[in-house]
Amino acid sequence: MAEPLRLLVVCLGNICRSPMAEGVLRARIEASPLAGRVEVDSAGTGDWHVGDPPDRRAIATAREHGIDIAGLRARQIGRDDHHDFDWLLCADRNNLRDVRARAPEAARARTALLLEWAGIDGEIEVPDPYTGGPAQFEHVHRLLDAAANGVIERLLRGETVAAGPRQG
Repeated sequence: MAEPLRLLVVCLGNICRSPMAEGVLRARIEASPLAGRVEVDSAGTGDWHVGDPPDRRAIATAREHGIDIAGLRARQIGRDDHHDFDWLLCADRNNLRDVRARAPEAARARTALLLEWAGIDGEIEVPDPYTGGPAQFEHVHRLLDAAANGVIERLLRGETVAAGPRQG
């Protein structure tokens, strides 16, 4: 990878799943041979929380695992993201559908479900913990931690463009 590979994790409001994923991915990547070669960001398909910090339960769950996401701020995915990132990795099918529907015709980024792209067997969607409690946030963290490990394995094998068509 000559230029850094750029990954954008997308969920609905960018206050639970995607900031937790951003935090876990950054931490795991920085502790791997990929440090400095992969950039990670997050966004939401909706605009309800733009400028807000992650949900307090997401912050607490990440903190329990040694990851600080308190400084992140929610943002909505924009047209430029389809050109500025290599992969838009979505938490669930609805987010994936919305991201693909908003893609400009000449979009460069590829789109996929995060867990599927990371090679996670079983669940292919990250459930939204927003209406749940600590157990749901912990479950999401476990999925995202497994996904982060899968992303690293995939990238270390050199698999950056296979799997998934370009969507516009």
